[in-house]
Amino acid sequence: MIQQHIEALIFASEQSITTSEIIACLSNVSEQEVNSDLVDETIESISKKYEGEEHFFELVALSGGYQFMTKKRFAPTVSSLIQHRNKKKLSAAAMETLAIIAYKQPITKSEIEQIRGVNCDYSVQKLLEKELITIAGKSDAPGRPLLYTTSKLFMDYFSLNSLNDLPQLKDIQATNGSEIGEQVEN
Repeated sequence: MIQQHIEALIFASEQSITTSEIIACLSNVSEQEVNSDLVDETIESISKKYEGEEHFFELVALSGGYQFMTKKRFAPTVSSLIQHRNKKKLSAAAMETLAIIAYKQPITKSEIEQIRGVNCDYSVQKLLEKELITIAGKSDAPGRPLLYTTSKLFMDYFSLNSLNDLPQLKDIQATNGSEIGEQVEN
């Protein structure tokens, strides 16, 4: 019986749900403390249940929690739907801004602008609207500017468990054969 409740919580959660959130919800409904070992065992059982070929989705451990996700072999089909529905993607400027925030967080808007060399008000606003970044507080710098960090949705969207999973500069291949900082003759 607890398995169906846990499945319902994972299914209904828009983002990955942590074990502690599951325990809190179950304890609230049952009005008694739920055993964390039982929840862990049940999550393992749910994971095994959906490994089979008859299911198009699976339970994935993601960003410190759990989420049902479509299996990789169905990615092209689902991608087609997403592309159809999301005609507007992030602009190059928004992607640059998001990358800067991801690698330099927490960071202020003026620090982002120093790196990009242009105003980034619009990009930051769009990233906040799409909930890919969050306001993490205020800096101690004069004027106490806002600090931006990536959100849990960013982690889920890019399938990251932690920021350590972000590609490192050494992992990124140069696309035109030149190295960063190398002069290219025209």
